[in-house]
This record gives sequence, C-alpha cells and structure tokens, in this order.
Amino acid sequence: MPLKAKLLTPDAATDTVKCWKLQGKKVVFTNGCFDILHAGHVQYLEKAKASGDMLVVGVNSDASVKRLKGNDRPLVPAIDRCTVLAAFEAVDAIVIFDEDTPAEIIEKLLPDILVKGADWPIDNIVGAKTVLAHGGEVKTIEFLEGRSTTSIIERIIAVYCDNKKKADR
Repeated sequence: MPLKAKLLTPDAATDTVKCWKLQGKKVVFTNGCFDILHAGHVQYLEKAKASGDMLVVGVNSDASVKRLKGNDRPLVPAIDRCTVLAAFEAVDAIVIFDEDTPAEIIEKLLPDILVKGADWPIDNIVGAKTVLAHGGEVKTIEFLEGRSTTSIIERIIAVYCDNKKKADR
C-alpha cells in the first residue's frame, strides 16, 4: 500500500483506530525514530503486528529526532522514513508526532496493545499507564542482536574514514 494510504494525521489516525476497534480488531501501537531502517526494525515491527490485528507506527518528526539524538540526526527525513515504513506489510498506519514522546498520540489513539523494545522497563514506557488504565496491554519485544542504527552509523564512519585516510597516504 502506498504512503498516501498509510500516513495519517493524528485526527485521521484516531478515526481509523476507532473504526478498527468497532470491527473488533486489536490495535497495536509502537513508535520510534526509524532513522536508518534495518533487519532489526523489520523483525521488531513483524513481532509487534503479531501481537494484534492492526499496527500503527508513531514516527518522531525531524525536529523531535534532532532534540532526542542531537544536531546530526536524523540522517533520513521523516517523509522518507515513513515511505519505507509504509512498504512494510506489517505496518497498517503511520502517524508522525512532533513531541519528544508519543504520550499525546497514545492518549488520542488508546491502542489495545502498546509495544516497545525490551530495553525499556514497562514502568518507563511512555503511555503505558494510559493504555493500562483503559484496559489495554503493554508488551516488550527483544531486539535482533547486533542491529541498531547507531552501530550502522559507527560502521559507516569507521569504514569511510579509514578508507579516506588510506587514500590520503
């Protein structure tokens, strides 16, 4: 499904989630920066989707990523990150949020299941209290070992800086 069909405004996402719930579908929500997508993201999103029927992915805006990760990030603009995410079969809807956390969008959507990586204790997951207070569940998913955007960036720097040094000799 193309990006236009999956990328929703917060209001449209809220209406879509209400519709899905009326159809008896379990709605799963997860979020992240998804700056450089890799196999770990694919596995994570597939496992998140397997927790329910419909998966909504919250994506940090460029300004939000910059505040969270520093001035050198994001490497990939939000619209491009969303375009790649929209190509994933597991992803049913995408919503960009500009805040540092997805708390507001979680409160609007009230998903049945909130999913984050297992590196987050459930007590520290933004939106967990909201979802639990409305009868939902909060789940964590183990990461694919050795896969991260940061490690990809570090490898690129190491390889290209090393090759540049060799070429300058």
